[in-house]
Amino acid sequence: MTGLPSAGGTEKRARPVWALALFGLLALTGIAGLTALGIWQLERRVWKLDLIERVDARIHASPVPAPGPEAWPSVTAASDEYRRVAVTGRFMNDRETLVQAVSDLGGGFWVMTPLVTDRGFTVLVNRGFVPPEKRDPASRAEGQPQGEVTVAGLLRITEPKGGFLRSNDPAAGRWYSRDVSAIAAAKGLKDAAPYFIDADATRNPGGWPVGGLTVISFPNSHLGYALTWFALDLMLIGAVLFVIRNEMRRRRP
Repeated sequence: MTGLPSAGGTEKRARPVWALALFGLLALTGIAGLTALGIWQLERRVWKLDLIERVDARIHASPVPAPGPEAWPSVTAASDEYRRVAVTGRFMNDRETLVQAVSDLGGGFWVMTPLVTDRGFTVLVNRGFVPPEKRDPASRAEGQPQGEVTVAGLLRITEPKGGFLRSNDPAAGRWYSRDVSAIAAAKGLKDAAPYFIDADATRNPGGWPVGGLTVISFPNSHLGYALTWFALDLMLIGAVLFVIRNEMRRRRP
């Protein structure tokens, strides 16, 4: 006899070996997968904390010269994004590009203006935000500097193709992301840097555009995710132990 009669008179039989083997294989796979996911989230948390620390150090450092053509191949998000930089030159106000934006001031546009530097290359500068009623440059003529200027701000990496579910349309002048190469091509810019600069909060004459609105936020929920995976892992281990205990009882003589 492989088991004791149940209260209903039916006999609790041990599960076949093949079923237990399949269950064990699936359980081990699940445990290994959940453990790996938990460890991965802990590793991601360490990486995110390091990123936050590095970016915080960059944004509070003194400005350094914006990278020139010789350094462009080595410019990356990991090593350069949000680095404080400064550049001197003249704005090409007649070639500005408006990119749709939502900021702390509401909906409107980022004013992307090419600046020809005194070092011979061109860099796009996000001069700041304007509301829809200020999209016409004539409505903010005071904020269109004509002479040599020095701009300080944060180096940002290009945003190719477009925004969420909306692609840039250069031919129609509709821009949903700050795609440096596409804007440079549409405006006929030569020797354009592969990055752009978010200008700081230095007030522009007339008050527009408004700079210094860069949002720097890195969600860090990795510890919560790790605890969730490990909790599911423990639940699965508990289920396996329950089945093992049950099978041992059923197999007692």
